[in-house]
Amino acid sequence: MHAKQDQRTFLQRWLPHPLLTAALVLLWMFLLNDFSAGGLIVGILLGVTISIITSQFWPDRPHVRSWSKVLEFMVIVAWDVIVANVIVAKLILFCPVKELNTRWVAVPMELKTPEAIAILAGTITMTPGTVSSDISADGRSLLVHCLDAPDAEDAVREMKARYETRLMEIFG
Repeated sequence: MHAKQDQRTFLQRWLPHPLLTAALVLLWMFLLNDFSAGGLIVGILLGVTISIITSQFWPDRPHVRSWSKVLEFMVIVAWDVIVANVIVAKLILFCPVKELNTRWVAVPMELKTPEAIAILAGTITMTPGTVSSDISADGRSLLVHCLDAPDAEDAVREMKARYETRLMEIFG
């Protein structure tokens, strides 16, 4: 039992956030756009080093309720990014600027964890046509700029339904 506890301490010290490390290694390999042993070694070194350096900033790991919901969320976001790219391209190419309904909307949030709020803000920003700009002082709403939103309430409803609801299922 004592050896197992030492092993856990060793792993926690050198691999405090294994999912972050794995994500950073994958990201590095995608950025290289070429698989090589040297590239993989550098990716692992970067992943472990960044994970160790940043571990003091988030000592508590966010609890993920359902990994299948994470996968579902990622697929939905990827699809939304593709669709939004087409819509924004059509707006830029064929819609006169005067006809765009650009506006700021406040998206009230029910999310509580900083990780879930950050993912929501990042997802909104990553989707072409919307940009998360600010979070309220009380952390209850997100200020979002929409390139073309004829109905502000509809835009807010859609962001909450597509992203926030799923993030609440993932993080609780």
